[in-house]
Amino acid sequence: MSVPESPDEGRRSGSATTAEEPALTLNALSRDVIGAAIEVHRELGPGLLERVYVECLAEALEDTGLSVAREVTIPARFRVRELEASYRIDLSIDERLVVEVKAAEDLHPVFKSQVLTYLEMANAPLGLLINFNVPQLVDGVERVAL
Repeated sequence: MSVPESPDEGRRSGSATTAEEPALTLNALSRDVIGAAIEVHRELGPGLLERVYVECLAEALEDTGLSVAREVTIPARFRVRELEASYRIDLSIDERLVVEVKAAEDLHPVFKSQVLTYLEMANAPLGLLINFNVPQLVDGVERVAL
């Protein structure tokens, strides 16, 4: 996962980028993901299973042309060795933004730690922790950066 070289790099759009059309900046990318999550939440509301929100959010993001990978497996490492155990990232957007979806009563601090671990293991600069089990989604979104 790579980081844009300059703040001016990237405005729009999606996975099919060329030299003339660079990728979205991380801020713009996270804004688009949060916007799509708000749309999903408005349509479905709180109270469903996490997997439902993951699938619906992935579909909404793919509809915008973004590159979305679901359930990305990242091997766990211990003392420079890769283990058979692995981490599963709910969504990876354009190979730069990790999205962890929850449908929990509260966002526990361990959830943020989980996203930080995913960022380190995936070498990603930014993550979003999104809890759909809230009356207004804005109260369930947290940006996480290394």
